[in-house]
Order: sequence, then structure tokens, then C-alpha cells
Amino acid sequence: MRIASRNAKLGQPEVKLGILPGYGGSQRLPRLCGKGVAHELILTGDMITADEALRIGLLNRVVDSAELLSAAETIANKIIANAPLAVKYAMEAIEHGMEMPQEEGLFLETTLFGLCCATEDMREGTRAFIEKRPAKFQGR
Repeated sequence: MRIASRNAKLGQPEVKLGILPGYGGSQRLPRLCGKGVAHELILTGDMITADEALRIGLLNRVVDSAELLSAAETIANKIIANAPLAVKYAMEAIEHGMEMPQEEGLFLETTLFGLCCATEDMREGTRAFIEKRPAKFQGR
């Protein structure tokens, strides 16, 4: 999840310093916004506005500076209200799956889905849905 304040400037200015983006910047950026956009941002070293970053897929949301912490907390609260193991496995499927060929990613997803189906949380979530009540997840 990536949120920024409306007045933020983002970019990859490393080439202006005589270096290339480190710590995975040259690898993650093309996966987030595509090779063409990554080439432009990395090779020019230009900074972009938060609104432009949102448009090209680098951000999920842009908010006013005063709302930044509140917006992040709102999203975090929505996430932690869900089944902990399902959240963990979904994150694993996304993060590790992006590093694999799609066929392997699909296999990983299927495996993690099967693990979720064997949890008490899955049974509680299904019961809660049928009973039209909030689920009480235990992380088991």
C-alpha cells in the first residue's frame, strides 16, 4: 500500500548523482509501472507529483498532508480486521508470486488457498457471512 500527501514529489534522481537506483529501485519500479515509465523516470532523474505517481500506478492513494496518517490508519484497520492468516498468505502470494513465472505463481496461490481453507478462521468467516455478523478471527 502506497499513500502520499498531495504536495509530495517522487522520483528516482540517482542518475543526477552519478549512480543508479539501489536497494532494488531499478527492479521494483518497472514491475510497478511498466518498463517504459521506469526507463523515463530512472534515466531522466525527473521528479513527479503525487497525482502523476497515482496516475501511473506508483501510489494507491493521494491525500492532503493533514489526512496522511489518518488515511494510513484507516487502511491498516481494515486490513487487521480480516483473518490474519488469510492476510499473511495473500501478501505472500502477491510478493513471491511477482518474482516467479505466472505458472509458478498460480501454483503458489493454489497452495496457499488450500492452507487457508484448512483454518478455523475460514470456518468462522464463512459462518459469520451466513449469519450476517462480523467475523471474530483468531489467527488459527
